[in-house]
Amino acid sequence: MTGFRSLIALALAAFLTVSFAGAPVQAQDREVPYWASLRYDEVRMRVGPSSEYKIDWVYRRKGMPVKVIRLREGWRLVQDPEGGQGWIASSQLTLDRGVLVTGEGLIDLRAEPHSNSALRWRAQPGVVARLLECSAGWCEIDVTGRTGWVPADRIWGEGEP
Repeated sequence: MTGFRSLIALALAAFLTVSFAGAPVQAQDREVPYWASLRYDEVRMRVGPSSEYKIDWVYRRKGMPVKVIRLREGWRLVQDPEGGQGWIASSQLTLDRGVLVTGEGLIDLRAEPHSNSALRWRAQPGVVARLLECSAGWCEIDVTGRTGWVPADRIWGEGEP
């Protein structure tokens, strides 16, 4: 009987090895670069791809977009809107598309994707928003429930990464 149990245990171990060995590899299949956003109100960026590495920066901007430029075993090398680079655990990122308002002065959020459309809201540079859609050089964004269209060249995090 013990031989049978050993055989079952060995078969189960082989099945689990084959079943789960590919899981981390499948999670790494995404082609870089791609856009991601910070999942939490506080996210640590490290100098290397492990929690053993020194924390280089702490972001406090849930939803802020980052460009993922490299993958490594549950870690992502990212670039932030100012060009800074470092490693963030993949669990701290989401594929939800965020954008950051850039440029000088307030940006008008319009009702439709053109400059003659009705003004809905205004946002300052540095505001983080959720990207809804883009069309013909304009993007619809959501800033805490207030939506509107803005010129694509006034936000970071849209288009090809």
